[in-house]
Amino acid sequence: MIRNQGKPQVTVLICTLNEAENLPYVLPRIPGWVDDVVIVDGRSTDGTVGVARMLRPSARVLFQQGRGKGDALRFGVREANGDIIVTLDADGETDPVDLPTFVQAIQCGYDFAKGSRLAHGRPLRMPFYRWVGNKILAMTFNLLYGTRFTDVCSGYVAFRKVSFLRLQLTYDNCEMEQQMLARARKLGMAMVEVPHHSDGRIAGASKVSGIRQGLIDWLVILKERFLQ
Repeated sequence: MIRNQGKPQVTVLICTLNEAENLPYVLPRIPGWVDDVVIVDGRSTDGTVGVARMLRPSARVLFQQGRGKGDALRFGVREANGDIIVTLDADGETDPVDLPTFVQAIQCGYDFAKGSRLAHGRPLRMPFYRWVGNKILAMTFNLLYGTRFTDVCSGYVAFRKVSFLRLQLTYDNCEMEQQMLARARKLGMAMVEVPHHSDGRIAGASKVSGIRQGLIDWLVILKERFLQ
């Protein structure tokens, strides 16, 4: 993708916590036309920050004061220079090769371009129980909000910075991503689903309990629909 002069600036935002093994599969694949790479680190102890600085010297490494992915995302968005922000997972599940599709969706007028790992079936390394849980979450969201999404938990999302800040998101952990979609939908923001490549985490173990987090996500979807 070739950026034309006068186009909005693009920030890639990555939240890290002990992902030194995976960053070599992520940072070098971010294309050169990206204007701003922001890494928000949650006090990693495995050398993540050093690896990030070696692989992408131009990236800005910020240190998270709070805890949780949601807290890190809010902090990173506030500090981002870009008009358009794209979030990538540090574990390699979101391939930077798909970045142009997400950015183009925003340039075409959408406020949010949310990724889907499930549009073409179950990803190679996604356990069956996680696949079923993700399908249940998407079905619940679609029923309550009148959408037709196939995945509401992908960490691959592009959005206009001003749109994100309008949402006044409150959760500090991964469930903030469901709150984001729910509030954007309720405000009538333009959203589109973008399928992306995903073979799951490359190395290491997930820091999130799938069943527990899935239940929390489901409750947040319900709460945002009926109690806000």
